[in-house]
Amino acid sequence: MKFIAEIDIMPHKELLDPQGKAVLNNLGHLHLNGITDVRIGRHVQLVLDASDEVAAAQMVEIACQKLLANGIVETFHFVLKGA
Repeated sequence: MKFIAEIDIMPHKELLDPQGKAVLNNLGHLHLNGITDVRIGRHVQLVLDASDEVAAAQMVEIACQKLLANGIVETFHFVLKGA
């Protein structure tokens, strides 16, 4: 079966996010003063073949843990969809 994994990788909430802070500081120049926090991360989409949803989830988990996300400073969350 073919699956699509939508993965969001974000910095840990406890860590500073310099990109997010830079964007937040500049939103005032656009007169968007009601925004109180910005966190910037990455979105990754994987298309994969697996025997079932459990096997697909295991593949995505391994890819995130070993390659896509740095577990020391980032967290990840993913959603699987049938393709």
